[in-house]
Amino acid sequence: MSLITCFPKLILAFLLLNGCQLPDRTDGAIDVNSASVKSADHSKPDNMRTIKKLHKAVYSPIDDLITYRAMPTGSIRYLDPFLFLNHHGPQEYGPNNNGLPFGPHPHRGFETLTYILQGDIMHRDSMTGESVIRAGGIQWMTAGSGLVHAEVSSDEFKKKGGMEEVIQIWLNLPSRLKMVKPNYIGLQEKDIPSIELDQGRVTVNLISGKWSDVEGPVPSLTDIHTTSIEFKEGGSLQTTVAAKRNILFYVVNGEVEVNGQTAATHTLVEFANEGEALSVKALSDATLIFCHGEPYNEPIVAHGPFVMNSDAEIRQAIMDYQSGKLGGLQD
Repeated sequence: MSLITCFPKLILAFLLLNGCQLPDRTDGAIDVNSASVKSADHSKPDNMRTIKKLHKAVYSPIDDLITYRAMPTGSIRYLDPFLFLNHHGPQEYGPNNNGLPFGPHPHRGFETLTYILQGDIMHRDSMTGESVIRAGGIQWMTAGSGLVHAEVSSDEFKKKGGMEEVIQIWLNLPSRLKMVKPNYIGLQEKDIPSIELDQGRVTVNLISGKWSDVEGPVPSLTDIHTTSIEFKEGGSLQTTVAAKRNILFYVVNGEVEVNGQTAATHTLVEFANEGEALSVKALSDATLIFCHGEPYNEPIVAHGPFVMNSDAEIRQAIMDYQSGKLGGLQD
């Protein structure tokens, strides 16, 4: 049996990631012609980063879980090194529920960053153990040479129920690090530094990289900078990102104006590699995922839960998984 048939929920996303085209349809794209913090001035900065397109995430539920996929879609494949972004929820679960549907499955060749915005996730894997991370925390897993993991709800959540909302991003690894040793870092909200700006109307939750003189708690292997940013209505932020670095800018909720364009809930903003300055103003209370990194400019070959550089490496990953080299988990 082909591995892809074991993971049918990934088929569409990875056809798109590999460049396959969907039939003509409305895809939600709207054409529009190292971070350092500056003062929260509403004036337009010089050397403004150009916005290329606004992409609306597509509704793509997984079992009974509300899911919007921002990338890949029919309008955007990836933003090297960012491969994939799923927004699960917000969704209310009643008492005695089944929880999240992500039972044991393998990965190789990339990293995952999961933001737990509401609810919780219990992470288990075949190499590093398990942990339960609650609202405000994150999970950073380096799949590297490969493992089997599960992302499910805690027993407490399944018994009591509650709100669940999760963002998961897949971060590619360059060829030199595809087979690095697997690793997992789970951080609760208290472990993540928060930087207040604009008189408390903007809060930057720093995961990796530097913001001003604050260092994020996750040491990225590839100098990827990752944050979530919370805005109160009227809050503003100005920052710069080197033009050579690609930006991942996703509006989780609310509405913001960024470099003169309005972006609302479930919008992925695609920037060109022109200019460096970003100016963001919150038109309502809002939450953003804001990350950036240098592109690797390497071939990307994706098959189900594996992301490598060649078909031969994908075939080897499948054989290694089927032979048990990635370990295993019980449901």
